[in-house]
Amino acid sequence: MSAVPARAPVPLGCVLAIASGKGGVGKTFLSVNLAHAFAQLGERVLVFDGDLGLANIDVQLGIAPKSDLASVVSGRVELADAVTPVVGGSNDGGFDVLPGRSGSGVLSALSAEEVARIAAGLAALSLTYDRVILDLAAGVDSATLRLAASADDVVVVVQDEPTSITDAYAFIKCLRARDDGAAPALLINAADGWTQARRAADGLTRACEQFLGFTPPHAGAVRRDDKVRDAVRNQELIAARHPQSNAAEDIAKVARRILRG
Repeated sequence: MSAVPARAPVPLGCVLAIASGKGGVGKTFLSVNLAHAFAQLGERVLVFDGDLGLANIDVQLGIAPKSDLASVVSGRVELADAVTPVVGGSNDGGFDVLPGRSGSGVLSALSAEEVARIAAGLAALSLTYDRVILDLAAGVDSATLRLAASADDVVVVVQDEPTSITDAYAFIKCLRARDDGAAPALLINAADGWTQARRAADGLTRACEQFLGFTPPHAGAVRRDDKVRDAVRNQELIAARHPQSNAAEDIAKVARRILRG
């Protein structure tokens, strides 16, 4: 099957929020692996685990951070001191992570003021990085929308199935209700082929054009790949464990597409 037709580069900002309307669409997997891809392209990258209820980036990466966001909220450490390096220096694809606390729902009870302080602190910290990726919680709770609105741009991860598309549209609608200038980009994940990826993106695009009055940019697509399950199971980055896989190739293309913007 031929590759998806080329589109213009997507001009996305330094701070990218990775969102989804529903869980289980590969949002966290894409967040950490896009960070790796950006780092391999020479950027200094920070990943922020913004799933304040069910943080799990540390589990996906197999790391045991000494500090996390809960330590910051409690006042034990500063935001910058909770950063944990992953892999190594940026020249070999390493990046930094500001983790949440796996298995803890404590952060989900943060007040609006506490979420605002975290967003402000993250904005200051972002000045020391080329790229910051916010891995948001799935859904449309107020903390998620607050963090999404604090980013330069938002990428919504979607799979080609009805509930994912419907919930992605609901997220976009809620974000636009908060900020009518928001123009989140679409990233199709686990597509069975380029035709399916284009169908999912075009269907959601038509809904946004008809009912919300804007055309979302397309950040690209990542094909379904059995190697993803193996990488997640082994808590490794896809490009490190399976560098020749379709998923690794597609994620690298998405990163280059965004970087060229």
